[in-house]
Amino acid sequence: MKTLRILLAGVCLALAGQAWALIETYDFSSPQLEARYQQLSEELRCPKCQNQNIADSNAPIAQDLRKLLHQQLEAGASDDEILDYMSDRYGEFVRYRPRFGGTTVFLWLAPLLLLLAAIGVLLISLRSRADTGAADGSVLTEQEQARIQRLLDKTEQDS
Repeated sequence: MKTLRILLAGVCLALAGQAWALIETYDFSSPQLEARYQQLSEELRCPKCQNQNIADSNAPIAQDLRKLLHQQLEAGASDDEILDYMSDRYGEFVRYRPRFGGTTVFLWLAPLLLLLAAIGVLLISLRSRADTGAADGSVLTEQEQARIQRLLDKTEQDS
């Protein structure tokens, strides 16, 4: 029973550590800036975590980026200026929706190219099935059809 209490106390302390995590709050001069902050922080990827945006990441670099984002918004920078600055400093990877051009052309065109390739494979497959259907003897000659008809007539007479 004593070990169970010690184990339970350890679990409670471990979970309480999450509650002590730093929660950042920034004062914005207008509600529009706060909305832009939320939108941009969800659009920018954490360079360390790589699968989280900076709004959800607890990594120190994400905290720095959120602070920098707040400073740039309050300084009057536009969304494009902020995204360009972040991309220039951390690479295009920092954006969830990278710009179209240069190294990202294949990234943007890949879904379309894959769709066209799938349609091409489907058409080739259907065409080859149609061609092999005639070539493998599935179409009966007149002699074969006559023979089948004779066999059918014979079975009808026998019954």
